[in-house]
Amino acid sequence: MATTGLQVLGLTLALTGWLGGLLVCAAPWWRVSAFAGDELVVSEVQWEGLWMSCLSQWGRVQCKVYDSGLALSGSAQMCRGLSVLSLALIPLALALAVCGLKCTHCLEGLPGHKARLARAGAAIFVLSAVIFLFPISWTAIVVIRDFYDPNVAPPLKRELGPAIYLGWVTVLLMLVGGAVLYLGSASTGDLPTVSNVVKSNPQPSTTATEEKTDKAYV
Repeated sequence: MATTGLQVLGLTLALTGWLGGLLVCAAPWWRVSAFAGDELVVSEVQWEGLWMSCLSQWGRVQCKVYDSGLALSGSAQMCRGLSVLSLALIPLALALAVCGLKCTHCLEGLPGHKARLARAGAAIFVLSAVIFLFPISWTAIVVIRDFYDPNVAPPLKRELGPAIYLGWVTVLLMLVGGAVLYLGSASTGDLPTVSNVVKSNPQPSTTATEEKTDKAYV
C-alpha cells in the first residue's frame, strides 16, 4: 500500500524534526563567543541559548539559567514564544495524523474523514515548521549583523552556534514530513471507484435483454 507508506514516512520525518526542535529549543548552543579583542581565546568559550548561558573554561562547563525572562531583550522573548508555540502545536498535529492514518482503526468506514484528519495534521506540521523557522533565522541574522558591525565591541561579538544549523535541519524535516504526509493522504478520500459504480449501476444482462426482445416480437 503505497499511500500508507507515504503517510508513515511523512509522520516519521515530521516527528524526527519535532524531537530535534525540542533539543534545539532547550540547548544553550544558539550563539557562541570565543573572541576577546583581536585575539582568539581558546581556553574560554561562552554559549548562549534561549533559557540559559554556559561558560566553558579549560574543559569545565558551568551553566546558569537566566534569572528573569522579562530582563531579556524583546528579540529574545519573541524567539522564546515562537519556539514554544511551534513545538506545542506538534502534539495536536500528531493526534490528527495518527487518527487519519489508513493503518489505524480510528473512524473505520469513513475514509474521507480519515483523509481530512491526516491532511489537517500535515498542514499543522508545515505551519509549525514555518513558525519555528522564524526565531532560528532571526537569531542568525542578528548574530551575523552584529558580527560585522564595527560599533559592537569585539568581546560582545558572537558566532552562529550548532543549534542554529540543527534548527534549520529540523525545520526541513518537519516541512518535508508534512508535505509527504499530505501527499500520502490526498488520494485516500472517499472517491468513487469503478467497482462501486458498477455495483450502484448494474448493467442488464444479455439474457434479460434477449427475453425482452422476444416478448416484444410475440
